[in-house]
Amino acid sequence: MKTFYRLLQKIVFISFLFGSITITAQDPPEVIGHWDLEVQDGDKWLSAWLEVKQSGSKALVGHFVGVSGSARPISEVHLKENVFNFSIPPQWDGTHYLHLTGTVNEGAMEGNLIDPFGKPHVFRGARAPELLTPEPAKWSKPRALLKENAIDGWTTPPGSMANQWFVKDGVLTNPSSGANLMTEEEFMDFKLHIEFRYPEHSNSGIYLRGRYEVQVEDSYGKKPSSIYLGGVYGFLTPNENAAKKAGEWQSYDITLVGRRVTIVANGETIIYRQIIPGITGGALNSKEGTPGPILLQGDHGPVEYRNITIATPEK
Repeated sequence: MKTFYRLLQKIVFISFLFGSITITAQDPPEVIGHWDLEVQDGDKWLSAWLEVKQSGSKALVGHFVGVSGSARPISEVHLKENVFNFSIPPQWDGTHYLHLTGTVNEGAMEGNLIDPFGKPHVFRGARAPELLTPEPAKWSKPRALLKENAIDGWTTPPGSMANQWFVKDGVLTNPSSGANLMTEEEFMDFKLHIEFRYPEHSNSGIYLRGRYEVQVEDSYGKKPSSIYLGGVYGFLTPNENAAKKAGEWQSYDITLVGRRVTIVANGETIIYRQIIPGITGGALNSKEGTPGPILLQGDHGPVEYRNITIATPEK
């Protein structure tokens, strides 16, 4: 019996030390939910995202999307009074664990972050909007976003390197890794048709509203994955891999309404009205409640696009 009580005392001490708590349905911690974050880097604010949720009755877990990379699981979010913290291992960049500590007060989040390179940052955030928008009653007629031999209506994001994209005979070409390219016009809900072609081992992506990447990658013959063709990067996995071989023209028909996305790849419906939880790595910003551009990733290898059209809800 004494051994049991000693063990119980140790458990209570460890729980206090690491901020573990018992969560009741009547009084959930304010940190629970989805958060659109901004991480300061010099004079810029870069986008990030955080999910915190309850696991059973005694733990908080979640997911985190940093400035780059995909959504990563958080095995435990420690909470003591109003201060929370967690650590996750590096993914693609750096060699250090990422450490985040923050507080929440009346729907606003703020705190400090040490990135995988060991560099400290401050961050701020707000609770993400639900965006559970009803389907529009009627859509406009699709219109072209790409001219035959001009790149009018497209631009590179602020602070990008020189633009290497060009248009010839209706084909938008990214000859080598360089700047991303986006529409000058911004959209909220839409139906997008786009065709693409890439060489072997190349990689690109289509960012919806500049925030949610639909993967474009040489994935023929691989098992379906959120990081392969048709996936919403790090979040949504297609129900099948509809990829063709490298060098062939392929197509997407993508419908985005609020957070719900439907993706038809090469004529096959691979994702149907699934909810995108939050922004993906490399997003232009984390302001999910606002319109954004169609952005094409150009920093991962050669790719071509053509026949880009869009339809929007009619009022």
